[in-house]
Amino acid sequence: MRVLVVEDYDPLREAITKALREARYTVVNAADGLAGLKMATSGPFDLVILDLMLPEMDGITLLREIRAKQIDTYVLILTARDTVDDRIMGLDAGADDYLAKPFEMKELLARTRALVRRQYGKKETRITVGEVEVDTASRHVYVAGEEVVLTAREYALLEYLAHRKGEIVTRDEIGEHLYYDGRPSSSNVIDVYMGYLRRKLERPDRPKLLHTRRGQGYLFGVVD
Repeated sequence: MRVLVVEDYDPLREAITKALREARYTVVNAADGLAGLKMATSGPFDLVILDLMLPEMDGITLLREIRAKQIDTYVLILTARDTVDDRIMGLDAGADDYLAKPFEMKELLARTRALVRRQYGKKETRITVGEVEVDTASRHVYVAGEEVVLTAREYALLEYLAHRKGEIVTRDEIGEHLYYDGRPSSSNVIDVYMGYLRRKLERPDRPKLLHTRRGQGYLFGVVD
C-alpha cells in the first residue's frame, strides 16, 4: 500500500516514514504543503497522512485543494491543535480521520490499517482467497492454515492483489503502489515476484489463484 506523509517536523516525519516502511508500506514524504500538494496530485495513494501546521501551504488548504481536484484518497490529519472546532474544520474540509499529537506510533499504524481497509471496501482484517488467508493486521499469510513466510516485497504485492481480489490489476498499478517512484527496477521484476508468490502459495493439487492476463495484468482469485 502506498502512503504519502506530509509533515514539516523532520524527526517526526522520519519516524513515521520508518515505522510505515517497517510495516511494509511504500512511503513517500514531503516537508511542506506545496511539495505535499504536488505529490498528492501526481500519482495514486492509498492514504495521505497530513499535518495541519505546514510551511508554504497549510494542511487545510492542501486538503481542500486535493478534494477540489476530485482526489478521494483517504486522509488522516495529524495536529497538535485538538479543539472541537479544529476537528470539525478538518473533517468538513474532507479529512477521514484525526489523530492528535503527541500520539503512540502503534495507534497511527492501527488507524492506517483501518483507513486502507476502508479504501478498498474491506471491514475485516483477514482476506481469504481459496485456501490463502492474508492477515493485514499481523502481516501474516497462511495457506490451508499453515503460515507461509514472505519477504517484504512479496507481502506488499500479495496484500495489494488481495485488497483487489477478483479484479484485473495492471502492471502500472502495481508499480505505482509498490515502488517509491512508481517504477520497478527492471521490466520483468513484477513477473519475477509473481513467480515467487506462485511457488509459495500454489500447489499442483489445488485451484490456481494467481492468474496472468496477457496484455492486461494479473488477477488474484478463484476462477471457474
